[in-house]
Amino acid sequence: MRKITQSNLEAAFAGESQAHMKYLIFATQAEREYPNLARLYRAIAFAEQVHATNHFRVLGHIGSAAENAQTAIEGETFEVEEMYPAYYEVAKLQEEKNAQRTTNWALEAEKGHAVLYGSALESVKKGKDPAFGTIHVCMICGYTVDGEAPDECPVCRAKKDKFKAF
Repeated sequence: MRKITQSNLEAAFAGESQAHMKYLIFATQAEREYPNLARLYRAIAFAEQVHATNHFRVLGHIGSAAENAQTAIEGETFEVEEMYPAYYEVAKLQEEKNAQRTTNWALEAEKGHAVLYGSALESVKKGKDPAFGTIHVCMICGYTVDGEAPDECPVCRAKKDKFKAF
């Protein structure tokens, strides 16, 4: 693939991915007051996901289950070791308390994500589907745990009822 086309598809993937998330966030905000608007946001968010998936596929970024798990581990590790520590320090330097909190919460949650992906990769390498129980995610900070949700989130201190089950 030519460099400019590849660059354009990478940018389009990023834009479609951001639109997908933005519309899901808008849907959650609209849900109580305007359920049909929320439904529209969710539908178009799905369309944006379709676009992003198509671009990602053409770019050759979808691999085997093991390759995808390894890519996920690498992404989470980058966030833990480089991205969020740097973002946190800038927020701290600029005395942005909310940004410090959100980057720290993400950093702490990402550590667990890398571990979960590592466990999944080991299973996939053996040709087995990972044996996860119910996976719980804190809706406040993103902390993720396999199994029972804790009574209190170890990252943000949210109560057990703030965990969503998957």
